[in-house]
Amino acid sequence: MPQLSVIVHGPNTQGRLTELLDSLAAHPLPDTEVIVAAVGDWARETAERHAPDTVVLALPDGTGDPEARTAGAARATGRWLHFVHAKDGLPAGAPRLITERLAELDDTVDVLLTDHVTTTWRTAAAPSRDGRLLAAAGRAALPPDPAAALLRLTPLLGTRVLRAAFWHAHEDLRTTSDEPYAARAALLRADRVACLNQVAYEQRVLRPESLPERTPEDRLALVGHYETLLPLTRDRGKARTVLYDLMVRDLIRVFAREDLPEAVAREFFRRASLAALRWRPEGHQRPAGLEGVRHALLEEGAYTRYRALQTVNRARRATRKTVRSRKRQMGTRLRDHQYRRALDQPVDPQLAVFAAYWDRGVSCNPAAIAAKLGELAPHVRQVWVVAKENAALLPPGTDHVVPGTRRYWETLAGARYLVNNVNFPGAVVKRPDAVHLQTHHGTPLKRMGLDQMDHPAAAKGLDFAALLARIDRWDYSVSANSHSTRMWERAYPARYTSLDHGYPRNDVFYTARSADVRAARDRLGIAPGRTAVLYAPTHRDYEAGFTPRLDLAALADRLGENTVLLVRAHYFYGGAASPLTGLRRSGRIIDVSSYDPVEELCLAADALVTDYSSIMFDYANLDRPIVVFADDWETYRTTRGVYFDLMAESPGHVARTQEELTEILTSGAWRDESGAKARAAFRRRFCEYDDGRAAERVVRRVFLGEPESALPPVLPLDARTPAPTPEEATA
Repeated sequence: MPQLSVIVHGPNTQGRLTELLDSLAAHPLPDTEVIVAAVGDWARETAERHAPDTVVLALPDGTGDPEARTAGAARATGRWLHFVHAKDGLPAGAPRLITERLAELDDTVDVLLTDHVTTTWRTAAAPSRDGRLLAAAGRAALPPDPAAALLRLTPLLGTRVLRAAFWHAHEDLRTTSDEPYAARAALLRADRVACLNQVAYEQRVLRPESLPERTPEDRLALVGHYETLLPLTRDRGKARTVLYDLMVRDLIRVFAREDLPEAVAREFFRRASLAALRWRPEGHQRPAGLEGVRHALLEEGAYTRYRALQTVNRARRATRKTVRSRKRQMGTRLRDHQYRRALDQPVDPQLAVFAAYWDRGVSCNPAAIAAKLGELAPHVRQVWVVAKENAALLPPGTDHVVPGTRRYWETLAGARYLVNNVNFPGAVVKRPDAVHLQTHHGTPLKRMGLDQMDHPAAAKGLDFAALLARIDRWDYSVSANSHSTRMWERAYPARYTSLDHGYPRNDVFYTARSADVRAARDRLGIAPGRTAVLYAPTHRDYEAGFTPRLDLAALADRLGENTVLLVRAHYFYGGAASPLTGLRRSGRIIDVSSYDPVEELCLAADALVTDYSSIMFDYANLDRPIVVFADDWETYRTTRGVYFDLMAESPGHVARTQEELTEILTSGAWRDESGAKARAAFRRRFCEYDDGRAAERVVRRVFLGEPESALPPVLPLDARTPAPTPEEATA
């Protein structure tokens, strides 16, 4: 019988389960078993992939935490149970710390309490305040009343390791959906408790704006939480006093800090007042000062007087805030005045504003959506936001505005639809009847959004509070695959609707014909019969400047005259004496760094060589060979952070040195069966929704208001026909 059963339970919320299971697998213990009560297919698939030596219990979507914990406990064989929610984490070595402490305890102890850290969408691994209480309790097992002070510990079930027989003996611990209740009730029902004054749990707090809105019943449930717990303190004076103080503190805090609707606020205050009177211990003394005044008003049920006190305090804070912000407002007053005047005007229901790549021009997903919108809803007027220096490059007749101008702000203020593959500026106001459509511009391998906080090289200069304010404006987020959907919801936690419709820019990979492929090659000057290899490396956050990864002259020389390199990077610094000069003149190397659209480069190329660029996910739609050149994978993975191991899930052959890359390209291995097999698995995962009709689905859903059930269904991968290869196009 193992000493400890770690029961991981719940859905794979925002992809956090992977990290938890990886941490458990990295530090296995012979005296510990791991059981995963996986809720939903994603959690099950993740558990089976990342925890091959564990027991995986597949539970249907929607299974509640109590049911998941019960299922895991029923399968457990350990003497002690540690319930770990799938969204949370275990610091390295936590199970070992726990089992070593458990070995010191006898069967009279029912609960072991541990310390924890908290990770939020803003901060990582912040220490708790529980350490001092745990240290003060010492290592001796405590009977109920001396343990009363421990009720002040954060009520996390994950910081309670429970004797299995004790857990099974108490139905309320097993069946409650109120986790803080279970955490506190375990202390109140235990005969003896012991403490471990070390961190053995990581609580991950999800951003509230990424979760369903709380209902009035959710707020009122706090009163019920305490009124269910307090009867357990009967004949335990110290525990009752501690729990009562916690109740009054929490009730006042919710009432004072949460913006409750008036009717809900009155009912909450009424119930809180009754509870404060009903459970007040005999001889209880209120705290001194303002806190004591609040207690008295609550116990008296003096709602109106309490609100008056709040109003006075808020007015004082508002006055101080106004003085501080007055200077900041002076510089933007004129712009704000013009913008506010425009915001006072009605929204134009037939106006759509598009932007891409920080106002670079007409491209990417917004361009594909705009083109399809012109077909399906020509009555919607389109205006592009384009930087002044790029305006001359726009297609003829493109209506556009330049950022910062008066027309720019007026157009943004009046638009019904705002479409971007990045974010509009923070000063843009989200109007109630405006629709913000976030299209993104790639499938995430590297860490994005809030997930960059743990990677200083990537996060340098990022204002995460401002980022959160911008993503709160999103109504829709376009996704090319379920991996992206999950990672966007994790990296950008808010209440937008995910559109699992595919990337509109990738439609061309299924709609292009032989003539389109030939035309793309002609525009690039690729001679008939030549093999074109597109080389598209990505940026390194850890480098201050640009460092060439390949000796292109040497590579081109080894590949021979029948191969042309399309290089989408700024490698061409050499003058007339550069070895690249002659190669450029002969057409064996073509600089396509500024060539748009990039989709044409993909159509023209027989193969792709990249490192960690998201172009690999788009190019995979063409079902053509891909080679990954990963000479610095470990450094990149550490400094930037990644969502999956590209070395294990590559779309084709992987080269770690230039010699390996050259061998793959010259030997013909780049187009062999092994590479095709890897590419097929990669396409199944990452080309999930791209089938040539993504733009149509987005336009019909967002602009025409059609229900999802009426949209063109996504074709299965096997039923799709990619654009012809260059060889097929010239046959």
